[in-house]
Amino acid sequence: MLLVNDVKWVETLSFRFGVLGALVADRHAAALIAHGLKPKHVALLSVLDAGLGASQLEIAKVMRVAPSLVVSLADHLESAGAIERLRDPADRRRQLLHLTARGRDLLARCTAQAVALDAELTAGLTPAERDALGAAFDRLAASHGLPARGRPDADPDPGVDPGGSTPGGNS
Repeated sequence: MLLVNDVKWVETLSFRFGVLGALVADRHAAALIAHGLKPKHVALLSVLDAGLGASQLEIAKVMRVAPSLVVSLADHLESAGAIERLRDPADRRRQLLHLTARGRDLLARCTAQAVALDAELTAGLTPAERDALGAAFDRLAASHGLPARGRPDADPDPGVDPGGSTPGGNS
């Protein structure tokens, strides 16, 4: 029988995921700075691109953040020309967010940077190991109600923020 004292803290998946996750998050955020964006800006662009929400309230629910954060993110993206706010013809009190051509281009460039970072991070793996790692991450994400490849419409767990912080937290 394995005892707690037989496992070193640094050998746990929790520790290794945390350390590697922090490293990846920092590198990803640093790459986005060149575009004047933070990860949650890209998350909002992705939600719009996937058609998962259009109103600021819908987007807040999908992103698991406070509606006021979506307003702030949208303000920044609108000033950058990446999105536009349009009045909902069915309810003039409601604003709908739409990606602009600039927003699609920005999202494509951010995605390309993420793909390049993926390649850099997995350079030491064989193609089979990269596929296995991707499949394992997909299963883990799906088991926790998070979006996975082939499941962009997964309903995130209400207690989990896919943007990486607590609801209403940092943008």
